[in-house]
Amino acid sequence: MGSSPAPFPDIGRKAKDLLNKDYIFDQKFTLTMLSATGTEFVATGLQKDDLFFGDISTLYKGQNTIVDLKIDSHSSVSTKVTVKNLMPSAKVVISFKIPDHKSGKLDVQYVHPHATLNSSIGLNPTPLLDLSATIGSQTVSLGGEVGFDTASSSLTKYNAGISFNKPDFSAALMLEDKGESLRATYVHTVNPTTSVGAELIRRFSNHANSFTIGSSYSVDPFTTVKTRLSNNGKAGMVVQREWRPKSLITLSAEYDSKAVNSSPRVGLALALKP
Repeated sequence: MGSSPAPFPDIGRKAKDLLNKDYIFDQKFTLTMLSATGTEFVATGLQKDDLFFGDISTLYKGQNTIVDLKIDSHSSVSTKVTVKNLMPSAKVVISFKIPDHKSGKLDVQYVHPHATLNSSIGLNPTPLLDLSATIGSQTVSLGGEVGFDTASSSLTKYNAGISFNKPDFSAALMLEDKGESLRATYVHTVNPTTSVGAELIRRFSNHANSFTIGSSYSVDPFTTVKTRLSNNGKAGMVVQREWRPKSLITLSAEYDSKAVNSSPRVGLALALKP
């Protein structure tokens, strides 16, 4: 299925990652450990202002089954079970959270050489329904998504998008917010170490435009520097260093030129994988 189009949520993903991924303005610590059987244990801690959040998760990967169990600092238990090849070219995901008895959800993804279909339904008496689909190929794809709330008999969302991808660039055009905004993104790989990208959003309700430009540069095989600048006066930078295999330290900073009396936001993320 290598020529299949990406799922609808992945349209414009390259620009989102370039402009937003790793920009963390809190303190985050992640420790990942693997057992002899291949089970993955992950402990995560997040300091946000004066609040601390943490969780411990276990990830088991079988031949056709993935089980993800997570316990957070609020004593909430989240479970997600993924079954591959239950049906030809399809996978099924069941997720739920304890003690929230209304959190159950069933997701089904079907992949065809020229189409990808995702459906989701809440496992409760008045579920939320989500359906998304893309057609085309990895080079050109067209898709849309719709959400429906059975409790209020109303649409919660409807979006559409088109993307064009080549090895050295990716462009996407998205109609979002129930047709209230238009988002255009573009990412260009200048050379193996440098990428640049831009995002433009037009909001029809108030005729407002916003844009963000960004870049990613690999200083060496272990160090990456990212920058971004928005028309709202905010400038950000990320420096990420792989100081040992699969272990990363990430420093993020953002300055708001319109908030001259405020200090720049700074974040630090440490991910360890012995």
